[in-house]
Amino acid sequence: MNKEHNYRLTVEWTGNKGEGTCDYRSYERSHTISVDNKVNLICSSDTPFLGDNTKHNPEDFLLASISSCHMLWFLHLCADAGIIVVAYTDKATGTMIQTEKGGGHFTEVTLNPLVTVTEKSMITKANELHEIARERCFIANSLNFPVNHKPTCIITGIQ
Repeated sequence: MNKEHNYRLTVEWTGNKGEGTCDYRSYERSHTISVDNKVNLICSSDTPFLGDNTKHNPEDFLLASISSCHMLWFLHLCADAGIIVVAYTDKATGTMIQTEKGGGHFTEVTLNPLVTVTEKSMITKANELHEIARERCFIANSLNFPVNHKPTCIITGIQ
């Protein structure tokens, strides 16, 4: 039986400088994302689109969603398999192409997780679990571009 999960948030544009959108440069791209009982996120567009580079943008959130979802599945699978992960860092990258008409799309994302486990015997299985995490990740399964993985697994105390 499939379970349905629903999500809700509010996006409020906060960038009206008094003239609204009378022209492309007359307004800020600032906005606030609000989710009940969570900290508000202060956002903008990416700088090529006249955004504020000190604020998160939708492209940041897409990359973060992919990386976070993969990590959470991976940690779950490791816990179930008896693999003890003591640290996890992912330096994810993504490529977006802007089209001639101004739109665009992501063409790929690469996750580069650095996973630290407690025993050498856990490394092979840990690396294999990235594939299962990829198959189960809700976000990756919702995309129309590839999500690549280049994991590195090390033992705690060894660099």
